[in-house]
Amino acid sequence: MQTYVIGDLQGCHEQALSMLDRIRAHAAECGNMAPAILFAGDLINRGPDSLATLRHVRRLALASGGRIDSVLGNHDLHLLAVAYGIRAEHKSDTLAEILDAPDRDELIDWVRRRPLAISVHAAGREHVLVHAGLLPQWNAQQALALAGEVQAMLRGPDHAFAEFLAQMYGNEPAQWSDQLAGADRLRCIINAMTRLRFCDAAGVMDFKMKESGKADPSSGLMPWFEVPGRQSANATVVFGHWSALGLTVRPDLIGLDSGCVWGGQLSAMCLEDRSLLQVQCPQFQEPAKKKA
Repeated sequence: MQTYVIGDLQGCHEQALSMLDRIRAHAAECGNMAPAILFAGDLINRGPDSLATLRHVRRLALASGGRIDSVLGNHDLHLLAVAYGIRAEHKSDTLAEILDAPDRDELIDWVRRRPLAISVHAAGREHVLVHAGLLPQWNAQQALALAGEVQAMLRGPDHAFAEFLAQMYGNEPAQWSDQLAGADRLRCIINAMTRLRFCDAAGVMDFKMKESGKADPSSGLMPWFEVPGRQSANATVVFGHWSALGLTVRPDLIGLDSGCVWGGQLSAMCLEDRSLLQVQCPQFQEPAKKKA
């Protein structure tokens, strides 16, 4: 089976439809009429058609028998927090149509049950899909197990889920320890997998730098995937989230956020042969207002 991963949609529905057509055509050329399609999170928000985008991806996923799915991104989690009254909408959010939709509850429940990480074996190599990144202390199997802890909470009893949402936000603890417990442990996992860009050599996360793909050398910070001795380097980590970094392809790394909502491209890649598919996108958000 061919597996395609699509970068951040952020509510760009027409571009999502174009990309799905491109994927189906590419897969058909290879004799595959039912490829696996995974999304790198941030299905919604910032773009013009968040409701239509979410409905379409959910409908495809439910009818796919598990072939189509998405990991959770920070904007998807933000939707949950707003829906449960934990956070207020931002001025640049495009979530109101989801929150006012007649099928709101079904959509929110589907988002809540999405995984934080997905493992795919392709081209003889393990691939781990997350929205943002992995802390350098985690190998692939540990990361998947930690994602499972978060998923169990998200899919658990409503009272425990709502209680955690109220504690989900914050930048601490900024460094992983196996001794972390409770909300601190879950928050650290979520921050790494949905928000991480830069950290230092010890794996201490930094969330201040958002608009750059490079850190000032004097800061001691580096992209999470450049930390020496990163334990997940034996797998290929596939992620979105970092439009300032742009399309990044290495044997151990595939970064697919190429700025769709900012007037860049929507990018997708076939994991088996590294075929790159792209759709040009209008500029729906002004760069000066850009918030990843």
